[in-house]
Amino acid sequence: MSRLLALHRQLVAAGPRGLAQQMLFFLLRCAGWLYGLIGRLRRELYRAGILSVYRAPVPVISVGNLAVGGTGKTPMVDYLVKWLSGQGRRVAVVSRGYGGRGAGKVGVVCAGEGPLLPPEVCGDEPYLLAQRNPRALVFIAPRRADGIRLAIERFAADVILLDDGFQHLAVARDLDIVLLDARRPFGNGYLLPAGLLRESPAALAQAGVVVLTRSDGSENPAPNLMCPLIRCRHRLAVEAVSLAGKKLPLQSLAGQRGVAFAGIADPENFFSALAAEDLQLVRTLPLSDHIAYDRDTLALLAEAARDADFLVTTEKDGVKITSLQLPLPCYHIPMTLEFFAEGSLLLERALNAVIHQEIP
Repeated sequence: MSRLLALHRQLVAAGPRGLAQQMLFFLLRCAGWLYGLIGRLRRELYRAGILSVYRAPVPVISVGNLAVGGTGKTPMVDYLVKWLSGQGRRVAVVSRGYGGRGAGKVGVVCAGEGPLLPPEVCGDEPYLLAQRNPRALVFIAPRRADGIRLAIERFAADVILLDDGFQHLAVARDLDIVLLDARRPFGNGYLLPAGLLRESPAALAQAGVVVLTRSDGSENPAPNLMCPLIRCRHRLAVEAVSLAGKKLPLQSLAGQRGVAFAGIADPENFFSALAAEDLQLVRTLPLSDHIAYDRDTLALLAEAARDADFLVTTEKDGVKITSLQLPLPCYHIPMTLEFFAEGSLLLERALNAVIHQEIP
């Protein structure tokens, strides 16, 4: 399976090499055409009312993307939770809970007093959001409408954040925030499985706000957008956090030998950010997204750590390994969101327009 994943990454990132890969890529493009046709038909069925759409009695804000993989969605949802809570709103995040075992029809990850479910049940992203925002509401539900109903009826939520919701058409949204990675906003330009796109870039016509993440402040990949284009970048926090919760300056690790590992969609971006902070990394271990840390993975970490002084990983990985026995001190580093120019003001203006409107 790992070889197949590596081959797919190579085809998407660099294109086919040789006749055999060209033939395989042609078949993947045919499958992508069919995938796109089904997606367009699905949108039309919802638009025509043939497939039913749940309309919540409170504002629903979706955060999603066009491409699979890491666009920095969790830091954005975290930012929105904090901003909306600061406006006096009772915010509920509703997620599918990808990467977790699930908790039935609706799982209550957080009811305003910190995480109630472990990450292996609810998924690392909902758990991380609950950990960062212990007074917020966080739910997982295979049918997002079920989670929204519970959030409103039992917990009095007055605004919903639909995590990874741009393609979840069964719930009506009052604002769609769509994230694009500024470095490759549309990947290689092909739909799954030949590329990373879930939908054609034409779907951005449905967006209320487009956010370019990992931006340098100058890109404009979609010049005909009819909605605000906001640019931001992700920064490592200035502090590292031990698995026991102790904080220390990130620069205090600079004179030591470290091993970095990450089970996220784009681990190389994390490793590059560490190197930019002058951390001496003797080895980097890119792991599969949403990885479960089993015996084999721990053995791999132990082998890599032989000539090192510390381990370092992402905050998303850190929440899954707090109870594990690791061979060296291990730290995770949160990511913070930084907007360019008037990006935060444009986003807040769009949010205000939604949360203060009358919802029928």
